[in-house]
Amino acid sequence: MDRYNFKTVEEKWQKLWDETKEFSTKLDKNKKKFYCLEMFPYPSGKIHMGHVRNYTIGDVLARFKTLQGYNVLHPMGWDSFGMPAENAARQNNLDPKTWTESNIKIMRSQLKKLGLSIDWDKEVSTCSPEYYKHQQEFFLDLFDKGLVYRKENYVNWDPVDQTVLANEQVVDGKGWRSGAIVERKKLNQWFFSISKFSEELLQGLDTLNNWPNKVKIMQKNWIGKSFGCEVEFKVESEKPIESIKCYTTRPDTLFGFSFLALSTDHSLAKYYEEDKKFKEFKKECSKTGTTEESIASAEKLGFKTDMMAINPLDKNMKVPVYFANFVLMDYGLGAVFGCPAHDQRDLDFAIKYNLEVRAVVKPEKDREFKINDEAYTGEGYLYNSKFLDGLKAPGKSIMKTIEFLEKNNLGKKKTNYRLKDWGISRQRYWGCPIPIAYDEDDKPVKIPRELLPVKLPEIQKLSNTGNPLDTEDAWKYFKLDGKKYKRETDTLDTFVDSSWYFLRFCSPNNANYGFTQEEVNYWMPVDQYIGGVEHAILHLLYSRFFMQALSFKNDNFKLKEPFKGLFTQGMVCHETYKDQQNKWLNPEEVTSEDGKIFYKKNNPSEKIIVGPTESMSKSKKNTIDPENIIQNYGADSVRLFILSDSPPEKDVQWSDQGMIASFKFIQKLWILNSKILQKIKNNDGGDEGNNLIKFTNQLIYKVTHNLEKFHYNVIIANLYEMYNYLIKEIEKPIKKEVLIDNYKKILILMNPFIPHFSNECLNLINEKKISWPTVSKKDLIEEEINFVVQINSKKRAILKVKRDITEKEILKTIKLNQETEKNLKGQKIIKIIFVPNRLINIII
Repeated sequence: MDRYNFKTVEEKWQKLWDETKEFSTKLDKNKKKFYCLEMFPYPSGKIHMGHVRNYTIGDVLARFKTLQGYNVLHPMGWDSFGMPAENAARQNNLDPKTWTESNIKIMRSQLKKLGLSIDWDKEVSTCSPEYYKHQQEFFLDLFDKGLVYRKENYVNWDPVDQTVLANEQVVDGKGWRSGAIVERKKLNQWFFSISKFSEELLQGLDTLNNWPNKVKIMQKNWIGKSFGCEVEFKVESEKPIESIKCYTTRPDTLFGFSFLALSTDHSLAKYYEEDKKFKEFKKECSKTGTTEESIASAEKLGFKTDMMAINPLDKNMKVPVYFANFVLMDYGLGAVFGCPAHDQRDLDFAIKYNLEVRAVVKPEKDREFKINDEAYTGEGYLYNSKFLDGLKAPGKSIMKTIEFLEKNNLGKKKTNYRLKDWGISRQRYWGCPIPIAYDEDDKPVKIPRELLPVKLPEIQKLSNTGNPLDTEDAWKYFKLDGKKYKRETDTLDTFVDSSWYFLRFCSPNNANYGFTQEEVNYWMPVDQYIGGVEHAILHLLYSRFFMQALSFKNDNFKLKEPFKGLFTQGMVCHETYKDQQNKWLNPEEVTSEDGKIFYKKNNPSEKIIVGPTESMSKSKKNTIDPENIIQNYGADSVRLFILSDSPPEKDVQWSDQGMIASFKFIQKLWILNSKILQKIKNNDGGDEGNNLIKFTNQLIYKVTHNLEKFHYNVIIANLYEMYNYLIKEIEKPIKKEVLIDNYKKILILMNPFIPHFSNECLNLINEKKISWPTVSKKDLIEEEINFVVQINSKKRAILKVKRDITEKEILKTIKLNQETEKNLKGQKIIKIIFVPNRLINIII
C-alpha cells in the first residue's frame, strides 16, 4: 500500500514556503487587504495544544483569503516581558533575556512545523529595544496629552510576585499568575487615564458587529455606566465638619439608611490620624485587596466615629458614621450610605455592629415582609418611605427622589462609571523601562526622545525579592546637562506591550516611529482577531483604549477600534490524573487497559485517581506535547483533528482515537490520490462527468459558506463526504480533462486545512498557481427536485421530477403514480394551486 510520507512532504513544502512567500511590502496596495491576527503567545518554552488550535484556526482563514486573491497580513510576535521569565531566571541562575530568547527559538521552530502561513519577516518581540523604544515614545506622547499621571494610591499588591496588579489582574482576590491572596498597599504609581474614555469605549461596542455578544456584555459591565445621584448628608460633630457627599444609584432607598461608611483615605480621616485605634484599624484594612471580589469576600470591618449623619429625606433620622474596609476612595466619592435591608454587604456590616435594619422595598404591595439574614435586592414596591410609598422600585421612585433632593439643594443627578484608571507601574526588572526621571526635588521629568530607548541594565544575578532595578545605582543615577537625575525604577505592565503590537506588525522595521501612517491606513483595523475569551476585559479593553489614546488630539490618526472582527476559540481539554499522594500526573505517565488507568512505570498496582476533563494546563499536567504528535502523525493530521471534533468556538476534548482516525483519513486520501493519478495516466476517456461537476460545485459552495461562518468542523465532515463520493465516482468513465479540473478544485478546497497534502497532490498534477474556485450557478442547480403533492391541503406524496416542470406535466405524472392516482380516482377536481418547483395542491 502506498503510504503518505508526511515528514518528507512537510519538510519540502515548509522549505518552499520560506523561499517563495511574497511579503506585503511587494504587494499591490490597490488590491483588497485582509489582516488576520491571533493573540501572540508568551514564550514559555513549548507550544501546547491551545496554541495549535488558536493558530490553526487563524491559518485556515489566512490561507483561504490568500487563495481568494486578498493581500493577507498574517504575522507573529512574542509577548516576551513578564514575571515568569524573571522568576525562571532567579530559579535557574541566568538572565531573563537568555531564557526568553531560548524559548522563542524553540517555539518558533515548533510553530513552523505546523505549516503556518505566517509572515515570519514581520516577527516582533516586546522585550527587544527596537520594539519598546517606540512604546516609550507612545508613553511620552500620552504624557504630553495629559493621559499619563502619577499619584499615591492604594494598589493591589501581590506578596509573592512582589508587584502591583491592576484590578483586572486579580481573580477571586488572588494574583492572576501567582495565586497569592492580594493585599492593599499605598504606593506612588503611574496611571493611564482610561476612565477619560469610558463613554467612548462604551459607545464603540455598538459598532463592533463582528464581535461575540458575550464579550461586548463583559466589557459593558466592566465599564459599568450607572445613573444615580450625588447626595449631601449634613453632619453633626464636635469637629469642624458640615457635610459628607456620596454617590448612589438607589437614592429611593434612603429611608432604609442606617449608617454612613467612609474610606480610610477620605479627607475626614485627617481628624483621626493620631487615634491609636484608628491606626490599627487602617493597618488591618491593608490586608484586603482593592478589587470588588476581594472586598466582597473579606470580613467587614468598621471604625465608629463621633459623627452622626442626617438623612436628607427625614431630618429626624440620624445615623452613625464609620470608616469601613469595604469603601475605597476611587469609587464615587469615597463614601457610601448603608441600606442593610437591600444590600448584603451592608447587612453583614449592620448585623456585626448591631445597627438598625429597616426594610423599604417589598416584593408584593399587600403582603407583610421581613428581612432576616439575607438582604432583598430584587424589584418591588416602596414602603416605610413616606412620600415614596407605593412606587415601583427601581423605576419612577429613583427620579422622584432625585427631583426632591435637587429641589432642596441636597443632591444632584449624576452619571458614574465603574471603570477606573489603569495602574501601569510594576515593581520588577523584566519589563519596559518607564522613560521618566526625577530631579533632586523628586519632580518627574521626561527622558529626552533622542536618548530613547531607555534600556534595561544587564544584571548577572537577580535578587530574590523586590525590584532589582532599585539596587542598580550605576543605571539608576545619571547626569543630564550637568544636573543629577534618578531614573524611574518601576517598569510598565506587560499589558501595555500587547496593547499596540497589532500596529507594529504593519511597519515592523520602521526605526523612526512605532508604525508608518501609510501602512496603518492600509492594513488597520485587524479584519479578524482570534484569541481566548479570558482576555475579554484585560487585553481587549486595553487595546481599545490605546487606539482612543493615540487618536486623542491627533489629526493624523483617526482609528478608534483595533479589531473589526473577533473570534474567541474554545479550549483543548483532557482528563486529569493524580497519584495517591495527590500529585498531578502527565497523560504520558499513565496507561489504560480494560477501561482502568495504570502507571506506566513505578508501581503499576497503585490506583490512579482520574479527575474531571479540564482545559489543558501545565499546572495540572494534563497537556499533550504537540511536537511528539506532529512527529508521529504529521502536521496535517494534527490540523485535521483539532478542527474536526467540535465547532471552533467550543471546547474540544482531546482523544488519542480521534487523532489516529485523522491520521488514517489522510492516508485514505493519499490512496485516493494515487488512484486518481492512475486514472489520469490511463486516459481511458469517458463521459462529460456532469455528476462530478455538480458535486464539485456543491462542495465549493458548502466549504466557502462554512469557512465564512467559522463552521470548520462542518467542513471536515464535507471532506469525509467528498472522499466517500470520489472513491466510487472514479470507478466510472470520466474524461481526463474533466477529472483533472474538478480534482484540482477539490484539492484547493482542502488547502487551508491540510496544506502539505494539498500542495503535494497539486504538484503531482502540475498545478503551480492556484486560486480559490468559484461556484458555477448553472452546475450548482439540481436538475431534479422533490415536488410535494397535496390533496385537499394534505401531503400525499413527494415526487422526484425535473426542475421547472409545468402544471400540466406534473398532473400527468400524478395520474401515472399509483399512490396519488388512487386518491384522485373518481373525484372531481374543484381547484388547483400550483407553486413552481415546490408543490401542487389539488382541491377535490
